[in-house]
Amino acid sequence: MTALDGVLDALVAAGTTAGLPGAAVRDEGERLAAAVAESVTGAGPAWLAALGRPDGDLTPFFVAAASARRWRHAPTDLLTSLVAARSPHAGPYADALAHVASAACDLGTPDLQVVAAASVTAAVQRAAANTTPPPTPTPPGVREQSSTPTSPGVRGQSSSPVPGLDRTLTTPGVGGASPAVDDAPPEKTFDELLAELDALVGLDRVKREIRQQAEVLRVERLRADAGLTRPSLTRHLVFVGNPGTGKTTVARLVAGLYRALGLLSSGHLVEVDRSELVAGYLGQTATKTTEVVTKALGGVLFIDEAYSLAEDQYGAEAVNTLVKDMEDHRDELVVIVAGYPLPMARFLTTNPGLESRFATTIAFDDYTDAQLREIFALAARKADFEPSDETLDLVEQVVAAQPRHEGFGNGRLARNLLDRAVLRHAWRLRDVPTPTVEQLRTLLPADLATDVADVATDLPVPDDESVVAPAGADDSPADSPADDPPHDEPAPVNPSDTDPAGGGPAPRPEEPA
Repeated sequence: MTALDGVLDALVAAGTTAGLPGAAVRDEGERLAAAVAESVTGAGPAWLAALGRPDGDLTPFFVAAASARRWRHAPTDLLTSLVAARSPHAGPYADALAHVASAACDLGTPDLQVVAAASVTAAVQRAAANTTPPPTPTPPGVREQSSTPTSPGVRGQSSSPVPGLDRTLTTPGVGGASPAVDDAPPEKTFDELLAELDALVGLDRVKREIRQQAEVLRVERLRADAGLTRPSLTRHLVFVGNPGTGKTTVARLVAGLYRALGLLSSGHLVEVDRSELVAGYLGQTATKTTEVVTKALGGVLFIDEAYSLAEDQYGAEAVNTLVKDMEDHRDELVVIVAGYPLPMARFLTTNPGLESRFATTIAFDDYTDAQLREIFALAARKADFEPSDETLDLVEQVVAAQPRHEGFGNGRLARNLLDRAVLRHAWRLRDVPTPTVEQLRTLLPADLATDVADVATDLPVPDDESVVAPAGADDSPADSPADDPPHDEPAPVNPSDTDPAGGGPAPRPEEPA
């Protein structure tokens, strides 16, 4: 039995204990492992061998990786369902997922950044269930005493004051136990959620639109409670803009606001893209889409890169089903579709029922250089680092040099810069046996690395096939959420999939290999 096969068995055991279908649990674990190891040389054959599948055709590996890339920075679907149900088994299941991410590093020959990215993925899963992990293993080539906490850019269950960086976590402590379900924090009030919205960096137009929408719906609710005629207002929204502009963060706040207004029962967020709505054959997509809608009932269904559903008959089947389900569940479901402006405009014309159900479009502008500097600083401090003024000046120069075209990374670019800075910071302190607290926290201009070779200059330079993309690069075309990847929103590059591990495009499940 391979290491991966063993942790997958443990995952299935944890999942079935939580009441999840064993086959679905194993499938989720296999896909997560593929996504983590996607950019590793030799990972494909190793993955097939670990799962006992025929070698030679790597298509299943790349299809699995493409379908799960967003889980590198977001909790998996089954874990999200356990967390939403406040299951006491969410913690053990999250730990088992973290072990899958770690075991994926044994596939092929990973480099320093893949190991670091796998640690981030493990932290994401544990953070979603509020579990405390064991000490983070030291990446190869970094001495034990100089290892410092990384700053995972991960998508959690609560929104962050850093737009486009709602994935950022502070470094957890060591040795704690999972909090009891009864210890869950009280749900936030309407005013608290609006204050959280106001605290976001930039996004002035978005804040104005969301406030206006919230007030209209609040008055609508008051009228209904008073026995007055209730106007038929659509609550569904269209978010347009480049990746990393905070669309997922704001969608999560919208879910909370609607819950606080009594319009939704739970206010949870279910985030999906095309791969989670479209099946491999015509006729199966309707069932798959309805299953996703059912999971989102009582909350918000956030569809990233929604325009990709306008590409073919498979996507059209998903759209037709979605329109029907939106009508059937109009009082218990809010749908937010997101993507680039022009593709989204075309998408809304593909079905007669779409435009009438999405009456409000909110545009997310790119961040200015100064705002990206602020986002970097906030994210660093949230992770208990302190960038020097000179470091922040250099950050502003770096982002100013980036071309502002469709697909510009925005908050994701700032996050990638921080991830690289944390790696290089640890490498810079490798020969300091007992660094001071100030040394452990301070990020210097020299920590803004741009290449793996800059982080570990005395490690072997990887082959061309295994070189990871530089900071700020995206995995593949589309509109995802860095608010996303391919989820927070993709474009000529897949923003939602942007991360240090990188990864190339793969054929969609419904398309012939």
